[in-house]
This record gives sequence, C-alpha cells and structure tokens, in this order.
Amino acid sequence: MGIQCPILARTPTTADAFNAVAEPRRREILDAVAGGERAVNELVGLLGLAQPQVSKHLRVLREVGAVDVRHDGRRRLYRLNGHALKPIHDWVKAYERTWSERFEQLDAVLEDLKREEEDDDGKSG
Repeated sequence: MGIQCPILARTPTTADAFNAVAEPRRREILDAVAGGERAVNELVGLLGLAQPQVSKHLRVLREVGAVDVRHDGRRRLYRLNGHALKPIHDWVKAYERTWSERFEQLDAVLEDLKREEEDDDGKSG
C-alpha cells in the first residue's frame, strides 16, 4: 500500500473577498457595478451569461460584502461596496514600493540600452 495523501479542503469561495474575486466573472461584475447600480438583467446583457450564473456570482459577492443590493419594486439593484475590498487593497499596497523600485530599475536598464544603441549607431555611420 502506498502513502495516502490527505485531501485538503478548499477554502470556500464565500470565506473572504480574496476568494470571491479570484473568479474572473466576479471581477467583471464588480467592474460593472463600480460605475453605479445595475439590475441583474443589465449584468446578464453585459456579461453574456445566463441569469442563473449571474445570480450565483452575485450571491457570492453579496455574502462577502463586496456588493450591496437594494430592492426597487420587483427589481434588485446591485452596487459596489468598496469597503469590503479594502483587505485586498491593503495587501496589494504592501507590494507597491517593491514594484515601483523594480520599475525604476527597469527604466534605468532601458535608458542604458538606448544610449548604447545610439552610441553604436553613431560609430557605424
């Protein structure tokens, strides 16, 4: 008998905003509602998904607090709740300085290469 590897339980999608926005369609929904309230049918048209799929994604986003819903008669209007996405922003912000430094280093390398190319062109002419 071989060594048995325990099956690791997958973190539920609704556990936190990180898991919820890992799905690309949910990010598309967030982009769509960032500009203002949208009804489910509007999102269906924008995303080209079936209504049950959009509703499922909206439920997940609602459960983590990324979207709020308001009833307007028979319609449900969804809007972005940016506060729920703050943990993602805070996490990414920690890397901002590192990225900026690396881009500055890349700019310096590109400038050096550009100068070398210009010097080579001047010598061959």
